[in-house]
Order: sequence, then structure tokens, then C-alpha cells
Amino acid sequence: MTEKTKKALKLPEAGQWPDRITPTVLVAGAVLSTIGFLLAFLWASPVNGAAVNGVEMIGGQMVTSVLLLSQKIFYFHMPVAITSFIALAFAGYYAVRFLMTKNRRFDTCSKIAMEIALLFVACTMITGDLWTRFEWGVWWTWDPRLTTYLILMLIIIAYFILRNAIDEPERRATYGAVLSIIALIDVPICFMVTRLIPSSIHPVVVREGGMSADMGITLMFCLVGIMLIGFALYRFRFRQVRLTERVEALKEQLED
Repeated sequence: MTEKTKKALKLPEAGQWPDRITPTVLVAGAVLSTIGFLLAFLWASPVNGAAVNGVEMIGGQMVTSVLLLSQKIFYFHMPVAITSFIALAFAGYYAVRFLMTKNRRFDTCSKIAMEIALLFVACTMITGDLWTRFEWGVWWTWDPRLTTYLILMLIIIAYFILRNAIDEPERRATYGAVLSIIALIDVPICFMVTRLIPSSIHPVVVREGGMSADMGITLMFCLVGIMLIGFALYRFRFRQVRLTERVEALKEQLED
């Protein structure tokens, strides 16, 4: 039996308690998110500070304030952005663990977390572009928050391109871990840029007067729901990868 086979066979068995509760977590996340979105459309107030007052020049175009659905997009946009940051935090954590131990299981955990992060980063960019179109009248402007988040998405895409370009497993995992850590470093920059650069036109809801009770309750339903969905997707994907590796290991064992 090869060393790779031994390591693969040491992976935890399917059916651990996180796997057993994952379907329940997914359903709970879907229910909470649905309740949150219903509250957003039927109950919650518009987001404070989200609208442009009067007519302003943004991105070289004359823009008037049209709320339409923009204040409702916020209740999906912010939770998916926060969930993407959490996924990147786990990816960076497991990347550091891999670099310290060279345990391939940590590389697998980091890679799956990066996959989940890419999904939620894409959702954040799409909803952000929709919000930008409704609020500012343009699909894109080089606002500091938008620019730093675009850089974050490009780093994540580069991570997967790099992994697919390297055949040697140890080197692939090492380079991937480094990029995971770089992506994690960009997270606090994305979060703090609108607070550090006053010229940013991206709204900071909490700083600009906070949220009313109905907004806060609605946001919490959406946030908890989206985070639970993210956790469930991670566990489903982790179980799939783990079972695939076990099947490959058993095939190698039979061939030996």
C-alpha cells in the first residue's frame, strides 16, 4: 500500500456528527433566509444612507436617486459578503495548518473553503453590481470598496488557475496555501477601506446612523440563514471529496 493510500484511508469516516446535521442545517438556513427576504420586502425600512440625494456626478455620469429594489438587495448582499469573508478565514487557517504540518487533509479543507468563498464572492459581486446600477446609475465605478473586492475575487480565481496548472501535489498544495493566505490578508482591507478613505461613495450603514430595529432583525434572519447555507455547502462538498479520495485509495489498494 502506498503512502498516499495510507493517508487517504486515515480520513474520517462518513457519518460524523457534522455530516448528520448538515441536511437539517441546510433546511434551517433556507427557512431563515426566506423569512428574512420576506421581511425585507414586506416590513423592513429602506437602508439608511443608501440613496444619493438629488443629482450627482458618479462615474462620469449624471445620476439621480432611484431606490427601487436597491435597499432590498442589501439584505442579500451584506450576508453573502460576510459569509465569503468567513469562508476565506477558514481557508487561510487551514492553509497555515498545512504549511506547518504538511498534512494533505488541511490542504483539502482549505481548497473546499476557497470553493465556497468563490461562490459567495461571485454572489457578492453580482448583487453589488445590481445595487450600483440602481443607486448610482452605472454598472461599475472604481470605488475603493469595489476595487479591493474585485482584487480579492481575482486572487481567488488565480488560486484555482494555479492549482490546475501544477501537477505535483506537494508543490500545488504549498502554492495554493500561500495564495489562500494572501486572499485572507485582503479581507480586512476590503472591510476597512470605506472607513479609512472618506472619499469612498460606498455607504457604511452602521457608521451613518445605524439601523432601525426592523432593519436589524431582518438582516439577522438573512445573515444567519446565509451562513448556515454556507456551512452546509462546505460539509456537503467536504464529504464528497473525502469519499472520492477514499474510493481512489481503495482502488490503489486493490491494484497493489
